[in-house]
Amino acid sequence: MPAISHDSTAQTVITTFETSPGQCDDLMDELRDAYAEFISRQPGFIGAGLHVNDAQTRIANYSQWNRREDFLAMLRSGEMRERNRRIAALCRSFEPVLYDVAATYGA
Repeated sequence: MPAISHDSTAQTVITTFETSPGQCDDLMDELRDAYAEFISRQPGFIGAGLHVNDAQTRIANYSQWNRREDFLAMLRSGEMRERNRRIAALCRSFEPVLYDVAATYGA
């Protein structure tokens, strides 16, 4: 399960997908399957969350990995490259961006 903490050494990846209401459910199915069958089983995977906006035109994916290299190895694998081709067909664009947690607030 992801944990957002300023002192964490985990690599955070936020990916946004731009899609259409007619393809949002299909894209979510692809993403759920990718996590259940492949991504969550990769070395260094910590956890992830999928978020859909109310218009069903955007999906945000928050994931954490032990190391940047773990995420990049998963992304470059043959299986994920094939999955990304199917995902790309269901959205106008998607972009994974790697982040470090700079600050956290809350109870």
